[in-house]
Amino acid sequence: MAVEEARLEDVGSGLAPVSPGWFVVNVAEAAWLRNDAFGGRCVFESNGRVLSQRPELEPQQFEQVGFTLAVLEPGKPTGMYHAESSQEDFLVLAGTCLLLVEEDERELRAWDFVHCPPGTRHTFVGTGGGPCVIFMTGARAEDGTIVYPVSETALAHRAGVETETPSPREAYAPFGHWQLGPPDGWPLLA
Repeated sequence: MAVEEARLEDVGSGLAPVSPGWFVVNVAEAAWLRNDAFGGRCVFESNGRVLSQRPELEPQQFEQVGFTLAVLEPGKPTGMYHAESSQEDFLVLAGTCLLLVEEDERELRAWDFVHCPPGTRHTFVGTGGGPCVIFMTGARAEDGTIVYPVSETALAHRAGVETETPSPREAYAPFGHWQLGPPDGWPLLA
């Protein structure tokens, strides 16, 4: 039985899948989200945030593995320091960043690959004079968990929580909501 091609539609910030199936989309044309604190994200699937202007559409999320293309500005983290119960992997495609991992700091540059087995505490902070682009992937499990531990290293980079929590809502409460659209001024999307 052949797998059908997914239907892509403009959802307000670019193209996203609105039906099941395989598809091809260029990053410059794909749906994007941005946040003043955390930069830009191309998520490739259609989750609730991506469909916020098209609530009549059914989310189309990948079942087994999630993929995100993150664009970080210098000094901004990808998110709060955390550990997940599933494997995550990262490839720096352009620019530089600082990996905060298990209370250690590692400078990364283009083509550095990072593997985080389940339970690895980590986040990234943009460095250098321009954007850092990271391709992120993570396994998905129905019973997956996440924890945001207190970390002096992460707090020093404005990427940590002051009280440990398993709740993303609590960890991200101090920050603004994600908005539709690509990161500002990133010439590679033109």
